[in-house]
Amino acid sequence: MALLAACSVLTTRTTFGRHVYAVGGNAEAARRAGINVARIRLLVFMIAGGLAALGGVILASRLRSVDLSAGGGTILLDSIGAAVIGGVSLFGGRGRMRGALLGALVIAMIANGTDLIGYSAATQYLITAAILLGAVTLDTLSRRRLAAAGN
Repeated sequence: MALLAACSVLTTRTTFGRHVYAVGGNAEAARRAGINVARIRLLVFMIAGGLAALGGVILASRLRSVDLSAGGGTILLDSIGAAVIGGVSLFGGRGRMRGALLGALVIAMIANGTDLIGYSAATQYLITAAILLGAVTLDTLSRRRLAAAGN
């Protein structure tokens, strides 16, 4: 929760956070506004790498071992799905940290619910993929509607 609060403050209340959203929304416009796009991208990739390392440490501590095959399966699909369901745009420039967390909770509830009901793994993948497809479709339609309105 502390990490969520720190990242939320970083993205919403600092100049760096506004620059990240600007570069994500339109890199060329951000460059013309005087933002060093290459520097912002480098810093964002560094932060993402650090958070991925932290996630790896947490996963290893949860498994009580290090296994090369751990982390496979649907972790990537679930993480992208959580972000999209939480309102983060795949095209950049929109989204909040708390939305991604809520999306992760929704994905976890879907996986837990389908497991409790007794659906097969294939059915769980199909349900998760259908929800992700719906979220991406809504994001695309929303982006088109905003573009048509001139925003």
